[in-house]
Amino acid sequence: MASTATVQSAQASAYASADDVKRILGNLDTPKLLEIVGLRPTVLDVEQASMWLSGDDDVFGAGHPLPSIAGNIVAILTADEDAEP
Repeated sequence: MASTATVQSAQASAYASADDVKRILGNLDTPKLLEIVGLRPTVLDVEQASMWLSGDDDVFGAGHPLPSIAGNIVAILTADEDAEP
């Protein structure tokens, strides 16, 4: 019988489906959802991006950058904020 930690670890390292992304990040418009899924993120990547966006960037430790794919997800979700006139 697998331990809870083993099951959680396997789930976090599995590629995130569109349903996983929506469950973690909420409703997204289709182009953003497709762009994020196209990155082939793991569930952990999406969860890290969610934590960062919610202001929990200190979870990663002072001075540590957001991991690459999670950072790309954040960039996709915040691109509209940067494009304001």
